[in-house]
Amino acid sequence: MIYRFHHIHLLCSDLQNAIDFFTRILGASLVARKKFGGADGATLDLNGSMINLRVAGESELVNTDTSRPTYGYHHMCVRVEDTNAAYKELTDKGFEFAAPPVDAGGNRIAFFKGPDNIIIEVLQPL
Repeated sequence: MIYRFHHIHLLCSDLQNAIDFFTRILGASLVARKKFGGADGATLDLNGSMINLRVAGESELVNTDTSRPTYGYHHMCVRVEDTNAAYKELTDKGFEFAAPPVDAGGNRIAFFKGPDNIIIEVLQPL
């Protein structure tokens, strides 16, 4: 059996805000607005990686406590050509980084908070 990454599915508190972030800030394209189990959602294409967004249901909680890791999802990562340039561009747009870019294991990386405080890593292979 061969397994390949297909998509990530994120809950969000504000669907339009999440769509705007991924399309305007990270350059994804909106594939379709759709329903996931009756809840409003959307599918985005981030340069070949699929992202499904869905509004959290009544009984679901969007985890916005990023003070400590929880089991399961921790962060998503986007590859960039220049981590320092991405850091400057995103901080200029008001996004909060945990720390400035650092070299780690052959990559230059930095982590910032996106909509609903999802943690996103920007990574530049060195």
